[in-house]
Amino acid sequence: MTLHRPSLISARLQYFQAVVRFGSIRRAAQALGVAPSAVSRTLRQLEEGLGTPLFERARQRLKLTSAGEILVYHAAASAAELERACTFIDDLEGLRRGTVAVAAVESVTRGMLPAVLSRFWERCPEVEVRLIVTGSAQAFEAVSRGECDLAVGFDVRPPKATRRLAGAGLRLGALLRPDHRLAGRRQVRLADFTGERVILADASLTLGASLEAAMPGDAAALRAAAVTNSIHLMSDLAVRGHGVTFQTRVGVEHELDAGRLVFVPLADPRLRPRKLMLVARAKAHLPAGPAVLAALLTEAVQALDGQ
Repeated sequence: MTLHRPSLISARLQYFQAVVRFGSIRRAAQALGVAPSAVSRTLRQLEEGLGTPLFERARQRLKLTSAGEILVYHAAASAAELERACTFIDDLEGLRRGTVAVAAVESVTRGMLPAVLSRFWERCPEVEVRLIVTGSAQAFEAVSRGECDLAVGFDVRPPKATRRLAGAGLRLGALLRPDHRLAGRRQVRLADFTGERVILADASLTLGASLEAAMPGDAAALRAAAVTNSIHLMSDLAVRGHGVTFQTRVGVEHELDAGRLVFVPLADPRLRPRKLMLVARAKAHLPAGPAVLAALLTEAVQALDGQ
C-alpha cells in the first residue's frame, strides 16, 4: 500500500496488510518500525473483533484463512478508494491556482467562451487560462499532442488520442440586417441571394467547405464582396451593410442580441447542420481546474444543440 495519508487507514488494517505483504509478523514489524509484540497484539485484537482467525501457520509462514482473504480484498478496495479521494482532494489546489490550456475556433471565442470563462473565474479566480485561437483541425491536434487540455471546434473528426465530451448540431443561416428584404422570412435558400453581394468564408475554414458543398449550380450568380477567414470580419461587414454572410449563431451572439443582425435559417437540402464539438485527451484525468472548465463548456455546448 502506498497511501500517502496512512492515518486514514486504521492501525489494525495497516498492520494486517503489512503482515499479508511480508508473510511474517517479524518482517512486518521491521517495515512498520514497531515491535513484533505490537503487531501480534494488534492482529489478535482484530481477530477478536471479527470473531474469527485471519491467519494460519504453514511452514513457518502465515497463510490467510478464508476470512483473511475476504478482508484483504475489501481492505485493498477501500485503500484504493481512499487513494482516489486523496488525489481529488489534492486536485482542489487546482481550483485556487494553475493553468488551463484551451484551443478554440474564432467563433467560439467571440460569444460562448467569454461567458463560460466569467462563470469559471467565479469558482477558480486564480487559475490562468491560456487560449489559442486556431482552426478546428489544429485545435483538436493540440489536444492530442498534449499541448492543450481542451479544444472546441467544428465538423472535423477528432484524432484517436482525444475523447469527445460534448457535441451540438447547429443550423447554418443567413445573417441579414433587419432592413433586408428577406429579414422577415422563416427560412431562405442560397439561391434567394442571386445577384446580391455576399461575404464568404475562405477554404481554410470548415464553414467555407460546408457552404461550397451546398452551393447551387449557378453559384457564380452570388457576387462575392469579400472572402475571408475571419468570422468577426464577416459579421462586421454584414452589420455595415456591405453584404450578406452565412454562419451559425455561434460567434454573432452580440450582434443578434443587439438587433444589428437577423439570423434566418438556410433550407438548402444539401446543407447539413454543422457539428460543434468539445474534446479532451483520451484516458487522461483532468485536474480540478480543467475539469471545472470542461464541465462548464460541456453545459454550454449542449445548450446549443439544435439551434
